[in-house]
Amino acid sequence: MRLKVSPPPHPSGRCQQWKMSRQVKYSTIKYGYNCAMTLDLPRIKALCFDVDGTLSDTDDLYVQKAKRFFPRFLFRDPDHAARRFVMWVESPGNALLGFADTIGLDDEMVVFIDWLSRHRKTSHKKFLLIPGVEEMLVRLKGRYPMAVVSARDEKGTMRFLEQFNLVKYFDAVVTGQSVEHTKPYPDPIRFAAQKMGVKPAECLMIGDTTVDMRAGISAGAQTVGVLCGFGEEAELLRFGANLILKNTSELASILSGKK
Repeated sequence: MRLKVSPPPHPSGRCQQWKMSRQVKYSTIKYGYNCAMTLDLPRIKALCFDVDGTLSDTDDLYVQKAKRFFPRFLFRDPDHAARRFVMWVESPGNALLGFADTIGLDDEMVVFIDWLSRHRKTSHKKFLLIPGVEEMLVRLKGRYPMAVVSARDEKGTMRFLEQFNLVKYFDAVVTGQSVEHTKPYPDPIRFAAQKMGVKPAECLMIGDTTVDMRAGISAGAQTVGVLCGFGEEAELLRFGANLILKNTSELASILSGKK
């Protein structure tokens, strides 16, 4: 018998205020929006990484070509607008999930994305790695068990990992087809935690979209939002990110104070 698992409720839009204790080691970094983001470092026992926009980068050549269609008089930051557009084209599943997440159509969109992944033609495009990611994985390997938690299908996820020989860094690979409910439901993170031998609350979910933040929070994990992908800082904060990083590779330095 399968139980219905509900995603977490949408946040109210206010930054949560975190109480600080000198008796517990916290990593605290202040950003905008009058919100102090904190990570409870001693609690982190394992890491869960999204793929698109977190480990996998978009093609700057495509971004420059697309930029011509985003004139400065219409877009405050044409580079950023073009990058988001190219990422949407390259990984429509993540983009659609993010959009559905903001309007409350998670269930319907998850069903559609699953159908799309099973029926669309296999892409043979070459992936790009976000700068500094492999160096970060080298530093973190052996200090934390690590998992990939992606909404991509298994073939696409494995093609990315194998192209850059990254499989060796991960103890678990969880895709959109690994569990009944994909992100923003907690199932993928709970499954990854089980594979890594830790509790979901001991995981840190790292991703670039609100879908990643909600999945982590609903599983009881802490979350880090990265700005090298599709998400915006304000929306990641609004959906409960404990910490915001400009680039995924910065995570190694944040965690170096723990172990």
